[in-house]
Amino acid sequence: MRICFHGAARTVTGSMHLIEINGSRILLDCGLFQGKRRESFERNRHFPFDAKTIHAVILSHAHIDHSGNLPHLMKAGFRGRIYATPATVHLSSIMLLDSGHIQERQADSVNRRNHERNEPPVDPLYTQIDAMEVIPYFTPIPLDTVFDVAPGVSARFVEAGHILGSAAIDLTLEEKGKTTRLWFSGDIGRRNLPIIRDPILPTETDYLVMESTYGDKPHRSPEEAYQEMKREVNRAMDRGGKVVIPAFAVGRTQELVYNLHRMKDENALDSTPVYIDSPLAINVTEIFKAHPECYDHAAREQIYSGHPALEFENLKYIHSVEESKELNFSDRSAIIISASGMAEVGRVVHHIKFAVENPRNTIMIVSWQAPDTLGRRLADREEKVNIFGDTYRVKAAIATIGGLSAHADGNMLYEYGMAVKESARKVFIVHGEERGALPLMDRLREGGMRSVEYPERGSEFEL
Repeated sequence: MRICFHGAARTVTGSMHLIEINGSRILLDCGLFQGKRRESFERNRHFPFDAKTIHAVILSHAHIDHSGNLPHLMKAGFRGRIYATPATVHLSSIMLLDSGHIQERQADSVNRRNHERNEPPVDPLYTQIDAMEVIPYFTPIPLDTVFDVAPGVSARFVEAGHILGSAAIDLTLEEKGKTTRLWFSGDIGRRNLPIIRDPILPTETDYLVMESTYGDKPHRSPEEAYQEMKREVNRAMDRGGKVVIPAFAVGRTQELVYNLHRMKDENALDSTPVYIDSPLAINVTEIFKAHPECYDHAAREQIYSGHPALEFENLKYIHSVEESKELNFSDRSAIIISASGMAEVGRVVHHIKFAVENPRNTIMIVSWQAPDTLGRRLADREEKVNIFGDTYRVKAAIATIGGLSAHADGNMLYEYGMAVKESARKVFIVHGEERGALPLMDRLREGGMRSVEYPERGSEFEL
């Protein structure tokens, strides 16, 4: 038996790890790589294996960098089962459709440019119809339920505390009379985040594959992040400006709404309107409401007391393009939360274009930003940014609220890894750039971990 790392290896996005055992091939995640456009185009279109030979996919959660290439896998010939928690199945079903729509729009944009240059057209990576083809292959499995995946392979989902439905994958692998345990963390969440439950640490396992996004730093506590967010919102309101927040539709948008609801309850948010301008985020919020089994105790208590967690006065969900455009031409102070989280596509790019040159406004960055994205350039406080082919001076205030991250920080990652110090033969560090991964590796080694690897893309290891 062996594992091969095909994605999120020495980078953060494109999670994809292949296990080969007893003649079967099991894929852990099948995510889109997000980075430089040309590199993303090539990596997402060409799998380093024959998709027809994949027996099954086990999905840790619904974020597109973990699930987003499933439609292309189907196009390439995959016809196996896709195992995920019920909430992840629910979320993925709409997120993949949205991703298909984005792929179609991006291809249209490229083709308009290609037509002007007399270059051949390109096809979208996949379409909404392709995304719909994936849905019948999902198999929902509740947390803490052992299920068979392939001959000699059983699995169990364990709470990861990252987003609604997120899970670590606890695998038992049997081949030629040998039994091996492998624990894949997926994305590890944090304790005391709003709405969702805390992550569960791994238990006795032979191999641990774990993320390392923020392995180099501690986060401020969720409470400190909330207080900073409140201060930045109030500063923008005092200036009579707008706050534009690029936010992932899944998890981050709902957490922001929860925090703004709390500000309203504390009389720290006046009548300033709050707009959720993302059709996907609106649909995702409805899915959040449909899965209270994923909530932590505080959120369940709020709901049971008749106090909706994701609704409050001042909050409006924007549906139409016309309503979205009107927000940019209004002089009234407002808070606009819109996708995408890295400000690369979607309505938020238009909101940033209209807000970025006005010093009264604030652009609030609330999550990790991939290199070469508009979100990263804003977070790095570049003086000028390119939007839709035009250059804009960054005059708006840029606020980065790192403590809102749904990823574990360096201290939590260290605790997560050290939980299996006595049993783990090897820890594989994935889903992290060098600046996050290398410090975490050093700490684990100093803590007595026997073997720690930072696999390159395409590298294979016998288990």
